[in-house]
Amino acid sequence: MMLQNELTKRLQIDYPIVLAPMAGGVTSSELVAAVSNSGGLGMIGAGYLSPDQLRHQIKEVKVLTTKNFGVNLFVPSSYSVDEQKLTISEKYLHSIELELGIQKTTPSLPNYEQDIETFEKMVNIVIEENIPICSFTFGIPSEDIRTKLKQNASIIIGTATTVQEAIMNEEAGMDAVVVQGSEAGGHRGTFAGGDQQSLIGLLSLIPQAADQLSIPIIAAGGIMDGRGLLAAQCLGAMGVQLGTAFLVCEESGANKLHKEAILEAAEDEVVLTKAFSGKMARGVKNRFIEKLHGAEENLPEYPLQNELTKAIRKAASADKNPEYLSLWSGQSPRLAIKLSAQELVEKIVNETLKLKNTLS
Repeated sequence: MMLQNELTKRLQIDYPIVLAPMAGGVTSSELVAAVSNSGGLGMIGAGYLSPDQLRHQIKEVKVLTTKNFGVNLFVPSSYSVDEQKLTISEKYLHSIELELGIQKTTPSLPNYEQDIETFEKMVNIVIEENIPICSFTFGIPSEDIRTKLKQNASIIIGTATTVQEAIMNEEAGMDAVVVQGSEAGGHRGTFAGGDQQSLIGLLSLIPQAADQLSIPIIAAGGIMDGRGLLAAQCLGAMGVQLGTAFLVCEESGANKLHKEAILEAAEDEVVLTKAFSGKMARGVKNRFIEKLHGAEENLPEYPLQNELTKAIRKAASADKNPEYLSLWSGQSPRLAIKLSAQELVEKIVNETLKLKNTLS
């Protein structure tokens, strides 16, 4: 009970520990359910799922747990198609496709209007399936969507990488906000301002956001253990969201090569790159990142570049070649341990309680 607070009561969970909603298959039904069954909050990372896939996974998780869990959705943002940048990207990617034996095809590029339509369908599924928690990344959903979810008694959670973004979430009526430090792995939720302006360390971001907000803060970025949880709470967060720590767990749907890369990596091997998706993301450095490093500012923006590199990532996975996979990781890979999700939650809770007792 020492770890209970306003956030845990609202989310109806035992511990202030949230599974980061990592898109791309990492948040398997088994992982989501295991985190919830262990007293934390499991989250489905639905960013790259179709509406049918989301409904299917929700039903799978419901079979595996009776505890609360949530869904995370990417808020669509407009983007422009720059033919010159597409040509530059395809030139770089062609040599890699030849190396991997990929037959050249013309990719089907994303369509913003279709993205909006899909997003609205996903929101309706969250409502129809009575999911109690829905979080958002890459922006703030429209007032209409926020109202629909709240009328369905859903708790809505935003994502911010700056104090200003956090304030915007509170002003929009979000019930809580995830503040992501620059240490966070994969794509961060920046939506107002540039990439460089959003690279604020979590140690600086939490207290500055806490001084401006009245809604609960969930801290994310580099947190792997009880020390991180207690530190985040001391700075003003009510809970923590962990990605990399859960990514290497037994139940995680991450590629085995991805898990091994994190478990073997050091902190100075984790870098920021736009090579895979056109959006800044943090992962373990490999040959793909090195090859496209000089071209990053000339690549198509997200989600266009993400679509262009999909075949390469798929072939690399089939060939068990980590040099061309997106090996997303936060900045604390040395703290990653191969455990079950339940063992990880128990470890974090026990470490936090021990530290609290030592300091009291």
